[in-house]
Amino acid sequence: MNPSVLFVAGEVSGDMHAAELARALRRRRPDVELWGIGGDELRAAGMDLVRHAREMEAIGFTAVIRRLPFFRRVFRDILARARARKPTLAVLVDYPGFNLRMAQALHGMGVRVVYYICPQIWAWRKSRARILVENVARLLTILPFEQELFRGQPLRVEYVGHPLADQLRAETKYSAALPWRGEPRIALLPGSRRSEIEYLLPPMLEAAALIGQERPEASFLAAAAHESAADWIRAAAARAAATPPRWEIVVGRARQVLREGRAGWVASGTATLEAALLGCPHALVYRVSWLNYQIGRRLILVPHLGIANLIAGRTVCPEILQDAVTPANLAESLRPLL
Repeated sequence: MNPSVLFVAGEVSGDMHAAELARALRRRRPDVELWGIGGDELRAAGMDLVRHAREMEAIGFTAVIRRLPFFRRVFRDILARARARKPTLAVLVDYPGFNLRMAQALHGMGVRVVYYICPQIWAWRKSRARILVENVARLLTILPFEQELFRGQPLRVEYVGHPLADQLRAETKYSAALPWRGEPRIALLPGSRRSEIEYLLPPMLEAAALIGQERPEASFLAAAAHESAADWIRAAAARAAATPPRWEIVVGRARQVLREGRAGWVASGTATLEAALLGCPHALVYRVSWLNYQIGRRLILVPHLGIANLIAGRTVCPEILQDAVTPANLAESLRPLL
C-alpha cells in the first residue's frame, strides 16, 4: 500500500510552505499519496484537494464565530475521510484554531501527527503548548527561539529554519519590469484578505498622497496577491479621500515590489518578514474591527507584532496599530525610512 499523507494548510502562506515540503516528500517517495486542505501551491505539488484554503479564510474572532458551523462541517468531513483512508501521517501546517483541535482528534484515532510551523504559543495562550506535547509526534519550528520553549518537554522539536529564507535567496530574477513611474519607489502591501484591504488600503493611499505632495516624483505600487485582491484594492481605493498621482496595482509580484522598493507600508503578517529579508525598510500596519482589537490586545503577551522585531528583540520596524492607523501617522512613519 502506498503511503498516504494528510495535509491541512488553511491559509495562503501555509499552502506555500506546505507545498515545498510536499515536493520534497515526493522526491524521496514518488509513490506517496497527498490529500487534504490546501491551495493552488499544494495542488500544483500533486495534492488531491478536499477543500481549498480560500474556503477556510476568516480573520478576527467575530468572523470565526460567524463561520463556526462551516468549520465544524469541514472538521467532521476530514476526520471521516481520515478514518476511511487511514493516512500514514498527518502534517498540520500553522492555522492553530483549527489544527490544534485536529491534532487532538487525529491522535485519538491513532494517526501520527507532525505539526509544521509552531503555533504562536509565545504570543497567545500557553495552554496550547500542552496540546502539542500530548498529541504531536514531532514539531517543526521555523523561528529560532521557539525550540527553547519546549526544553524539558517529552516532545521532539526541530528548528528547521524559515522557508522564506531559502525561497527569497533563490528568487533574484524576474520576468518583467514593474511599472514604477518615478523615485522614490514606495511599496503598499495591504494584505491578501478582503477585510485587511478594506481597513488598510484607504489610509495607505491617503498617506501616499501626503508623501506625493512632498515628493512629486514618488511612485507607489500596491501589491495584490491575486486578481480578486486587485478588485478589492480598486474598490477600497474608490473610498479613499485622496490618492497619489503615480500609483498602480500589480498582481502576484509582491516580492519584486519589496525587493525594488525604497520603503513601504506592510500589513502585519508574513509579508513583514519578507520585507525584512528583502531589505525593504517598512512600517508594519495593523487594523481590525474594534471588537476584534479589544479581544486580541487582552490575549497577546508579546511586546511586538512584527516577526522581525520579535527575532531582533527590539523595534527595527515601526508598528502602526489600530487607532494610530491614520494618513498622517503612516506618512510620518515613512519619512525617516526615505
